[in-house]
Amino acid sequence: METIKNEPGLFGLKRSNRDFTSKDSWGKNQFNSSFPAALCAYFESKNIKSNYITVLNDKVTVTDISISDLFGISSLDQNEIFYSFESQFSPFNMYVNGSLPRTDLVIQDIKNKLCIRGLEVKLTALPDQTTFYKTENEYGCELVVRPDTIVYLACSLISNIEKNNTEEFRKFFDIDIKDWSESESVISNKDFILDGIKNISNILSLSNNSSPLLLQPIWKTKGKSPDLSDYCLDLFAWSDVGFARFIHDISLNTFNSKNIKITRQFRTCVWLYKMLHEYFKDGVFNYKKIIDQLSYNIKNDKAFSSQGSITNSFMTCENLIKPRINKKEIKNIILGNGQDLLSPERRFDAIIYNSPDLFKIT
Repeated sequence: METIKNEPGLFGLKRSNRDFTSKDSWGKNQFNSSFPAALCAYFESKNIKSNYITVLNDKVTVTDISISDLFGISSLDQNEIFYSFESQFSPFNMYVNGSLPRTDLVIQDIKNKLCIRGLEVKLTALPDQTTFYKTENEYGCELVVRPDTIVYLACSLISNIEKNNTEEFRKFFDIDIKDWSESESVISNKDFILDGIKNISNILSLSNNSSPLLLQPIWKTKGKSPDLSDYCLDLFAWSDVGFARFIHDISLNTFNSKNIKITRQFRTCVWLYKMLHEYFKDGVFNYKKIIDQLSYNIKNDKAFSSQGSITNSFMTCENLIKPRINKKEIKNIILGNGQDLLSPERRFDAIIYNSPDLFKIT
């Protein structure tokens, strides 16, 4: 009689480019994208939908989306779905000059040999440093966004624009800026740039031409402590139009009427707008040149970050206050003692915080 192997693994991830029996596949960077993929598969096995942040009626709104719609294929058929981590979403190659950057998770259809979905993945803690002292309904997650995410956002919007009448979008790019690296010229056109992003998001949402872009699972602790809440896991996903509108909205909030300057948030809007502008002008865009040359004396290590006190208003719903997955269910997602292969960061401040005995007076 054949024995059943109890090897380390993650729920639903039968076929992927990571070997979960190997410790090398359980590092922090790997786990932060592979665990969310497994959590999605677990959600679908329980017939639970993900929260979905998109645009409805000219406003960023939390709705829901099935995992099969999020992935573009059912995760239940493990022989048909392939999880390719840190890969290019090849259908977007046609929109960029040079090599497309990699994204966190590419969903592939094995049977039809197709790349179906490219997703950025952000596993975020709830609450963050700006909200842990507030009431639970005010808890929020910090969201740190890398420049490559904006490249994929631009490509996703372009893909959906092409499903519409492309010409109706051209008017949003009738702008006269001779030197985009000059902050004064860009700032003087900030309203046109921001309105363009807002209008594009609205048109695509009204025509139901939008796509999932970013997967953001949350894990909730008891305030600032390292202890997980009893109900600690849930899924949020952002559509491309929802994320574009989010960037638009938080950019508006960074402007001060007495001191208007280019912030990280608005620079991200400029990057996105310029990528779309080049696509309408040339049919492709050079994202490396845009990001390198339009820095405005701000480091390019990240596009922007948004604190939990900001993201709360965009993500707020019952499932943010009380996530749907109990901590006892984690053992159903991490399989075969895979937790023993994890290599968490050893941070001195965390060790001190979790060692109250060090400060007892003897």
